Amino acid sequence: TSATASDFQAAGGITETDQWRLTANHSGVGTITANWERNDTTGFGLLGTGMSESSGIFTFPSTGYWFVIFKSMLNSSAASLYVRGGIEYTPDNGTYSIVANDYGQCYAASSYGGTNSSFLFDITDLTNHKVRFALGQNHGGTPQFFGNTDINKTYATFTRLGDT
Repeated sequence: TSATASDFQAAGGITETDQWRLTANHSGVGTITANWERNDTTGFGLLGTGMSESSGIFTFPSTGYWFVIFKSMLNSSAASLYVRGGIEYTPDNGTYSIVANDYGQCYAASSYGGTNSSFLFDITDLTNHKVRFALGQNHGGTPQFFGNTDINKTYATFTRLGDT
């Protein structure tokens, strides 16, 4: 017989995994504060309670070691060698710092790129330990992360690996 998710959980395996995506494009540098939705495409599987989100700030449902991956599809209105997709973290529910970055490149106006950043968190305080995602760049033009309500273009995956 094949194992089920509850069999895996009972054996001490992964108990939480969730995925959120942008539903509309996000233009300009800064924190992504709107247009987030939990993946609802046929085939998606939420395990556990899942993350909660408010104005682009993600709250963890349980303590433990969490692996967070942020991937983006992007472009810029002008050539830009460094368009940044980053994960930001707060240990005190207010002061955020960048903990992971990846840089995509747009060699010409309207060319496409992508970023892939990740971080392993030790979440011990559900009230204060939170994450958010941001777009940045160091050249001219307006950078943009792509969003879509039907498929993942810019998205974050959250997986609880075990107890802290």
